[in-house]
Amino acid sequence: MDEPRAMRRERVAPTVRTAVGVGGICLAAVASWSSTLLVVRGQVVPGWGVSAVLLGLAVVLRWGLHRVGGSARSRWVRVGSRVLIGVAVFGTVWGAVDDLVSDARYYVLRPVGPGGCTAVVRETSFLVIGNGEAYAVGRTGLALGEAGSWTVDDGYRPVAGGTYTLDWGPDGGLLQVRGTSTDPVVQGGLTDIDCG
Repeated sequence: MDEPRAMRRERVAPTVRTAVGVGGICLAAVASWSSTLLVVRGQVVPGWGVSAVLLGLAVVLRWGLHRVGGSARSRWVRVGSRVLIGVAVFGTVWGAVDDLVSDARYYVLRPVGPGGCTAVVRETSFLVIGNGEAYAVGRTGLALGEAGSWTVDDGYRPVAGGTYTLDWGPDGGLLQVRGTSTDPVVQGGLTDIDCG
């Protein structure tokens, strides 16, 4: 009776190892190409940073599981894992380069809304266009996508310039971004901040 149980354990373990290893890499790949960000102790970790950490953890976990359980993975799992790692690395590098080239700046806005809901803004400026995205970050510190965006003339950064208002009500917040008379908001500028 002990022998079949041991055989079942061996049969399940490689599947679990494969699922955990590939799943972690898959999470890193998705995070690298999504509008994800994380706020930790008032500091913003951009999506590419989240992806880099997830990818590093997934690769170390995969290596550790491989060392413990041997190499009972199929050729397709190995190829798929390599493709996912490539996608994650490319997305992470792309995000980091985009932040560098567009001189991205992140802001955690105050005050905090009901239930710990927080508005986070990413502002960029490239050539003569300024762009911004707002994120609603709940108690987990994680935003899985942007809540709204805007475009401003002449590379102006409204949040950095203080030309915005953030009002909270019982159901969420309203972020209104205003440009100046010479650098107007040409698209967007009104965003609901809802951590729902």
